[in-house]
Amino acid sequence: MIKKIYSFSLIVLVLLTSPYIIRYLLLNKKISILNSIYYNFPGIIIKNKTCPNYDALLHETLDESFSVSIINNNGTIISSYNDEVPRLPASNQKLFSSAYVLNKYKLKDNLKTSLLKKNKNNYFLVGEGDPDLNYEDITELISSVKENKRINFNIVEIDSKFYWPKGWTKNDKLYDYGSPIRSLAIESNFNKYDDIYTLNKFIKNYLNSKFLNSNLNISFYDSAKKFYLKDYQEINKIYSNPMLSLLTLTNSESHNFTAESLFKNASNTWNENDYTKLKNWLGNKGLPLKNTLFADASGLSRRNKTTTKFVVLFLEKMRYSNDFKAYQSTLSIMGVRGTLAKRFVNSELSGKFFGKTGTLSNVFALSGYLYKNEKPIIISIIQNSNNIDKEKAFKLLRDIYYMESCK
Repeated sequence: MIKKIYSFSLIVLVLLTSPYIIRYLLLNKKISILNSIYYNFPGIIIKNKTCPNYDALLHETLDESFSVSIINNNGTIISSYNDEVPRLPASNQKLFSSAYVLNKYKLKDNLKTSLLKKNKNNYFLVGEGDPDLNYEDITELISSVKENKRINFNIVEIDSKFYWPKGWTKNDKLYDYGSPIRSLAIESNFNKYDDIYTLNKFIKNYLNSKFLNSNLNISFYDSAKKFYLKDYQEINKIYSNPMLSLLTLTNSESHNFTAESLFKNASNTWNENDYTKLKNWLGNKGLPLKNTLFADASGLSRRNKTTTKFVVLFLEKMRYSNDFKAYQSTLSIMGVRGTLAKRFVNSELSGKFFGKTGTLSNVFALSGYLYKNEKPIIISIIQNSNNIDKEKAFKLLRDIYYMESCK
């Protein structure tokens, strides 16, 4: 009887204390398998704590056009301001889409551009949106075409109605940062004259000059039918830079084309502009989807909506990913690299903030990990206004760095 009572008491004690033990282990990242379970668990372990000094800083310096959320190293929301107001995140959207891509690929994976062949004279050029693909690569690929009396060459590309996500304005599409998202784009379509018809002309001129006596026919092949090509012979291929490099280009340099191309490959959505998979993936991690809307992967769409609370909760959960170090390494670094390279150079903050900027007309966003005493404070600042004040956002980041710890 005494033994049964002892066993029962022990079980009760374990049940009562295990949540605290689990939380302790999670917060201190002690067991990698537990971290991985929590990362994929559809829930968030978070606490709130009142920090008068942080609250006073936010309320005394910001107007209603700002939203701010702050989480300390212990996974506690220590201060917020308009944290559940839906805002346009601009390129802070890349924080989510790049994590989705990282979840689908290995760091050494590549995008591939291939030349396929069927029978003696049917060729298909197929791409995956390599942002660095250039005409030298195209020449290398099509050099594998063999002479024949008749040559049928097919450029496999998506329908033009999917070139741009919803919410990209007509004005955006006139500039390099709003170039069309195609699977066979030459150097990310940054030269507006390098469209699919220019690629067609380049291939035609090359093959005609090489095979003077051949009857050449070049056509466009709808990539929606690409599954028909799975049994064709691959006779040449070109690989992109590794995935880690592409994700660094996405986040550190805020490269819109790469963000969209990577997401379309990871989600298999080249022939649609649907970002439901991204939203569902985030929701399956227990993140609160209220007041969020995802209309692209890059943040250029004016239809995107998120909250600073959502951003910091997401960044906090990313710390439990097995790939967190790689993910953080893709971000801009204050005073060192990327879109933050010219901020706080040679100051104490240099190298201490790993984050992402976001800029559109009437939008500025700044989110990431601020390291103080080698421990991260997670911060998200978003302003939507006709009078954007970037300097106020950076000053706030600096003030938080020098703020006394929340007691």
